[in-house]
Amino acid sequence: METSPDSDAAAGRSKEHLKAAADDFKTAASAKADEIRKAAEKKADELRAAAEARAHEFRGAAETAWSDARSKAKFWQSEGEAYVRENPAKAILMALGAGFLLGLFLRK
Repeated sequence: METSPDSDAAAGRSKEHLKAAADDFKTAASAKADEIRKAAEKKADELRAAAEARAHEFRGAAETAWSDARSKAKFWQSEGEAYVRENPAKAILMALGAGFLLGLFLRK
């Protein structure tokens, strides 16, 4: 069975048309992939910046809490030392009583 020159030309044009459509699709898909990649990078940068800001905020809060705790501990230590200097006998009796009670609780 022979093909006519018109049908060969039509087949050739169809192949070219399909190839052009495939190239257009490939170009469009590549452009869309680049667009999606850029959007993802932008979102990642935004999330990274937000996370860094929150981390900086939490670090500041933690440093403040640590500083407050240290100053309170130093205050309590100085108050305790002052109490022991003013009431040495009471302090010794209280320490002995606390040690005795602690010994009873840990013994059982």
